[in-house]
Amino acid sequence: MVTRILAVSILAGLLAGLIVAALQHVTTTPLILKAETYETAFAAPAPAQAAFTDGARIILAHGGTDHAGGAEPDEWKPEDGLSRLVFTSLATIGTGIGFAALLIAGMLAAGDAIDPRRALIWGACGFLAFGLAPGMGLAPELPGAASAALQERQLWWLATVIATAIGLFLFLRFDAPWLRLIAIAAILAPHIVGAPHAPAPESKVPAELAAHFTSLSLGIQAALWLVTAFAVGTLWPWLSRRAEAA
Repeated sequence: MVTRILAVSILAGLLAGLIVAALQHVTTTPLILKAETYETAFAAPAPAQAAFTDGARIILAHGGTDHAGGAEPDEWKPEDGLSRLVFTSLATIGTGIGFAALLIAGMLAAGDAIDPRRALIWGACGFLAFGLAPGMGLAPELPGAASAALQERQLWWLATVIATAIGLFLFLRFDAPWLRLIAIAAILAPHIVGAPHAPAPESKVPAELAAHFTSLSLGIQAALWLVTAFAVGTLWPWLSRRAEAA
């Protein structure tokens, strides 16, 4: 059983990660590169900023400054091109493997048969809990966007994921009206409290670019969940039949 869980998680995550990494390369990655141009231009000295606003093409590396303008040591990052593509793809594959393991663990714990239809339902719920619900309060951000303290955002994101997952499970698994009311309250609670945001909503990135990135990022995450779920639902029965035949 453990071997099958690991095999399906790795294979499904690898397949979904490769597909979604290709989508990222032509959708969100160009927007990130464009946002980094704005971020580095605003962090540059005044003459460079003026050149940027006049429409000149600026090629700058990160200068090791934070969003508030304070100095900090230079941080390593992959170079644009093949290096960025490889590291982004590896991160996406790793995320897909994690999603697959979560789906398998959840379905086994709930006693559900693992097939493509049920796995897709679980994948859709996974996107709602891990992607859409937190994204309604903390939208995916481009470099240079204003944001609240990292720890505050992480705590709110985690609380939202847990509350949404519990709410969806109660609402879809039980018919009692009072349990469904509790489920709805659990889903709404994090949004009633509100997500943490920056005191001054200032951003170096144009609003249109940020909105485009947010919509594409959520779409990419939905694709990763659904492709991973379909792969899990397809590979699990296939490996089970092979194990029985052996």
